[in-house]
Formats: sequence, C-alpha cells, structure tokens
Amino acid sequence: MNKKKKKKTHVPFRLNMVFFAVFLLFSMLILRLGIVQIVYGEDFKREIERTEDVTVNSPVPRGKMYDRNMKPIVDNVPSKAITYTKNQGTKTDEMLMVAERLAKLIEKDTKQVRERDKKDYWILINEERAKKKITKKEWSLYNEKKLDDKAIYNLQLERITEAEIKELTGEDMEILAIFREFISGYALSPQIVKKDVTPEEFAVVSENLEKLPGVDTTTDWERKYTYQNTLKSILGSVTDSDEGLPKEKLDYYLSRDYSRNDRVGKSYLELQYEDVLHGQKAKVKNITDKAGNVLDTKIISEGQRGKDLVLTVDMDLQLAVEKIIEEELRNAKRQPGTRLLDRAFVVMMDPKTGEILTLAGKQIAKDEETGTAVMRDFASGNFTTSYNAGSAVKGATIMTGFKTGAITPGTHFYDTPIKIKNTNPKKSWKQGLGMLDDRNALKVSSNVYMFMTAIKIGKGVYKYDQPLPLDPKAFDTMRNYFSQFGLGARTGIDLPNEMVGFKGSGRGPGLLLDFSIGQYDTYTTLQLAQYVSTIANGGSRIQPKMVKELREPVMDNNEVGPVLQEFGPVILNKVDAKPEWFDRVQEGFRRVMQEPGGTAYGSFHSAEYKPAGKTGTAQAFYDGPERSKFPRNEPPEVMNLSLVAYAPYNNPEVAIAVMVPWAYEGNRGHHANNDIGRRVLDTYFELKKKRMEGNMNPVKPDQEIEKKEEGDQLLEEVEEDLE
Repeated sequence: MNKKKKKKTHVPFRLNMVFFAVFLLFSMLILRLGIVQIVYGEDFKREIERTEDVTVNSPVPRGKMYDRNMKPIVDNVPSKAITYTKNQGTKTDEMLMVAERLAKLIEKDTKQVRERDKKDYWILINEERAKKKITKKEWSLYNEKKLDDKAIYNLQLERITEAEIKELTGEDMEILAIFREFISGYALSPQIVKKDVTPEEFAVVSENLEKLPGVDTTTDWERKYTYQNTLKSILGSVTDSDEGLPKEKLDYYLSRDYSRNDRVGKSYLELQYEDVLHGQKAKVKNITDKAGNVLDTKIISEGQRGKDLVLTVDMDLQLAVEKIIEEELRNAKRQPGTRLLDRAFVVMMDPKTGEILTLAGKQIAKDEETGTAVMRDFASGNFTTSYNAGSAVKGATIMTGFKTGAITPGTHFYDTPIKIKNTNPKKSWKQGLGMLDDRNALKVSSNVYMFMTAIKIGKGVYKYDQPLPLDPKAFDTMRNYFSQFGLGARTGIDLPNEMVGFKGSGRGPGLLLDFSIGQYDTYTTLQLAQYVSTIANGGSRIQPKMVKELREPVMDNNEVGPVLQEFGPVILNKVDAKPEWFDRVQEGFRRVMQEPGGTAYGSFHSAEYKPAGKTGTAQAFYDGPERSKFPRNEPPEVMNLSLVAYAPYNNPEVAIAVMVPWAYEGNRGHHANNDIGRRVLDTYFELKKKRMEGNMNPVKPDQEIEKKEEGDQLLEEVEEDLE
C-alpha cells in the first residue's frame, strides 16, 4: 500500500516541474515581445516606413559566334560609355541641372532631338513665358476644372512659335539631348547617355562624378561582325539601347525578366538563339527610402555572359563561295539577254548530318544613296525565296513513278513529242534521244520520259492529238511524295522566316506534265539541297542546321569554353522506297556528270572527286523587283538555271544546290549554274586537301574586305543593266 502511494505522488511532481518550465519560457517570450513592441516599436516602424527593396537587373555582353573551325564570327567590342541612373524621387529640375553640368564636359549629338522635344524644353526653361500663352478665360476654365493639366500643356505647345524655338542655342540643344536621355530611362536602371566616349571625356567625367549625381562612367559593348557583311543576313542583328525591346514582343520579354532598354536579337540567328545568347543578367538590390534615395546596394548575383554558338559554317569555304558567285554573276551579266539577272544562290551541306557548310547568296542592286550597282549579301534568299527549278527535280519524279507502280526499274519509253488536243506539242530539249530507261532518261534529261511517267501516275491513256483526261488526285500524289524529299515542305532549318514555296492552283493534264519536269511549283534552294542530300544518303531526310554546338562562356576572350550541348543529326522522315530505287536514281545522276551525253558531262567529267547530280533549266516568268516596269500581267519569259549534286558519288560527303533565277531571256544563254557548281565543288575538295597537308592559308577578314572593294569596282560594268 505504501509503495503505491509513493509512486502516485512522484508522477505529479515531475509534471509540475514541466509545467513550471513552460510557464517560465512563455513569460520570457512575452517579456521580449513587450520590450520590442513598447521600447523599440516606433524605431522598427520608422525603419520599415523608411526603406524599400528594389531589385535592378544589369545587362551582360551577349554570347559569341564561331564557325566550325572555332574562328570568331561575331564578337563583343568594349567601348567607354556614360550612363545616368535616376532615383525614384529625382525631380525634373535636378535632372536638368545635372544635364547642364554634363553638357560642359562632353559633346553630345543632337540629331535625335525632335521638334516636340524642343518645345518641351522651351516650356521647361521659360516657365513664366509659357504661362502667358494661356488666356485669362482659359485659366478660369482650368480653375473650374473644365480644362485639365494636359489640355493647358497642349495649348502651350501649340502656341510656341518658330522664332521662340530658334532661341535655343547650340549649348541648349546639347543640354536637351542629354536631358532627353535622362528622362527616357527607368528608375534605378542605368541609361546610356553617350556611347563611344573619348578618353578625354571619360577622364573628365570620372573626375567630376561627385558634382554629377546619377552619372557614372562604365564599359559598354557593341556587336562586332568579324567578316563585315559576309553571312550578315543570316547572323542577324541586335537592337541598340535606344530601340530597346521591340514593341510587338514587349510583354513576352518583360515576363522573362528583361528590362525595357535591353538589347535583344531582332533577326535570324541573333533572334532564333536569343535565350542562350542573352546571358544571365547581374542582379543588384537597391535599398531606398520612401523618397527614392538609395541607402544601400547589395549584389544578389554577378551575372554571366551569354553562351557561345559554334556554327556549322566553314568561313574559309563561305568566303570562297561568295567570291565565286560574284565573279560568275559578273561573267553572266556580260552575256546578251541578261538584263533581269540579279542574283544567285548556293547551299552546301553534309548529306549525312544536315550540317550547312555554306549558305551563300548574292544580289546585284542599286545603292539608294549613290545610285551605283552594289553586290549585296542575300544568303537568306536560299530559304526565303523560291523558284521553278526545272529538271533538277526529275529524280523525285522517277521515284514517284516507282512508288506508284507507274514505272518499274528498267521501264522504257521512246522520246518523241507529246501532243494533247488543242495544245502545242510538249517535247524534250533535244530531238533524237531515242528509247530510254529511267537511268538514261535522267542522264540526258528527257522531258518525254517524265511526261509518260506522270500520265501513268494520273491513270491516263495517251493518244496523239487526242484529249488526255487525268485523275486530278495525281497532283496530290506527286506533291506528297515530293515532300518526303523536302520539295514543297519546310526543311526545318533553325532559322526564322522559312518559306515553303508556291503550289500551282490549276489541275489540268498539261500542268501535271509541267509539274513532273519542275516547271509548275516553286522550291527554295535549301529545299533542293535537302532533296539531293536525301537521294545521296539513300532516303533519310535530315534537318539542315546552322548551329553545331552550344558552349559555356569563359572569362578569357582568347579561349573557348566547354561544350554545353551538341546538336546531332535529326532525321525528319525516311522516304518510303526500296533501296534498289535509290540505286537507279543515283546511277542516273552519276551518268549525268560522268558519262558522255550527260547534260553536265562537259562541266564535271574531269573532276577527280567523281560527282553525281542533275542540272535544271526551267521556263518561267520574271517576278523580280523590276516587274513593275512591265505592262500588267505581261512579265517577260525567262530561264531559271539550277543544279543539284553530291560527291563522291559512291560515298557522298558533300551535297550542293545552285539556283540562278531569271538567268536569261530567250532559248539559249550561259551555264552559270554549272560554272558555279564546278568551281564550288573544286574549292571544297581543294580546301580539304590543303588542310590535310597542313598547307592551309586561310582568308583573313581584311583580305575579305579587299575582295569586296574589288568586286564593287567591277560592278560598274553591269550598272547599265539596272537602268
């Protein structure tokens, strides 16, 4: 009994001790809170009301671009700059005072000052005179709230005379130009007041920063394109600090933590890879009081320069190809009937990976300022413009015939003109081609063989000078199969603004025959390159690409960072075909260039690298920049020249497409397509050989500039054609 009682009294004692400890802890906590609330409460309240955290993002240099051999193509060049950062509570008169002081230390260009800016500034410095421009009656209406501040201000602006504007001196204009930069910025965000500051200006401003609140000296950056205009239309461009974010995408960029005056890519590669080129901005937290004055600044993150792009392009090859195009365009322009010829395009790509080695285009145009002829970069025209390609697409026609069962390997047709009732005869470019199979039809470029194949696809029965009804669905059948090779379909290139081409709207039997020889729908040069690559590699349509790798940025400008991401081949589709069908077309393409009688034998038979390919000549109507000079709906007939090829024929390592639109008028002319193609392929293999032998003497940017100046002088010979 006694033991039980002792046990009962022991348990409550321990509980009481716990309760007592808890009581003491709560008492201490309450006491502490009381001290904070009663003794220091007002201090903390004043501190909260006094301060405010504002995070500001500072831009960083963009990522660089290199070619496949790690030669810098696009870089950042540092330059001295002067910035202004206004506080949230900075008043207009304070900014004006700083602008006046700064104007005495630097020279500021006043070209950007608008008429409205002048009037605003005049009102600012002539407050009393501005008030007198409002009548007593208008002031009365203002006091009665019938006119607001904006209405009064607009009346003042309207009544400022030209003579009063002319009162502004040159010094006033410089102050205004600087003040204009001050007010265009955002609170706590540095605004560039002047770029390309001279060393003298940089030094004197740095010495007087105490008298220039908000002003600072810093290092700005500008985009440098190492090879001047070479490939410029593909590399793209960047907005400057005056432009800032494009209005049409303002909300998008603001939601991604951009500032309004940030520089962003606005075209092609600069735009396409903006997310990686832009980099991670430095973040700074400004602690301000309620008046907007900065009390303290803390760095949240240092930021990091944008990531670097390694392109698939070989700049040595690119420069050489551009020079070839320019020379052959000039040579062709010396021939008769070439008044409308003004452009040519070349795409070179690896048929096994889709890597674009060269994307070159040139256009002869008039310089708007000088009126002289200039050779402009038009590399983007390889995928933003399309043309009738002619016989170059006949390989796809043969493959469609095999797929539909219209023909089989070895099918023969006799090449003789085809006559549909009430139409002109349709024939091959040359008479007497005789009996042909699929391979030799490609070799000699028989139109009639393609016509007969298209008739079979359309389930027609041909009889001389009789109607030829064909199934209209044959257009869909052929277009769908052509698209498996990339013809009439987006190639998937990693660049914006790619066009598909134009499809003819009619469905008559004669139009289907035109389609079969590449004289109806239009295709881009890049589509032709993808098409011939698909034939070369045996049926894999590979996505062409301009970017090979993403690399991490490094501090040392002379070093390249580690690989962050590598872009491998992307197969968009496999052509639905038997391997032996590709063997037949590949053999036909080989005969085109390596056997006597082939349409490109004269240009390519001596090439040691043993190429295969197909030439193209298409009858078309001119649809270029000079069309408005011709009567409505009567554009002249022209010939488009094209070429698709790959080499070596038995182990393709490079594929090429050449397009020379509106090459000449009439039935006979030059062969710029073959001339360009042969020289370009020769250059590729010569360059490869030199590199293997260690004999490479690469073209430098300054040599490239000299080449362009020489080309501009030679263009004087063709200026008359642009009149």
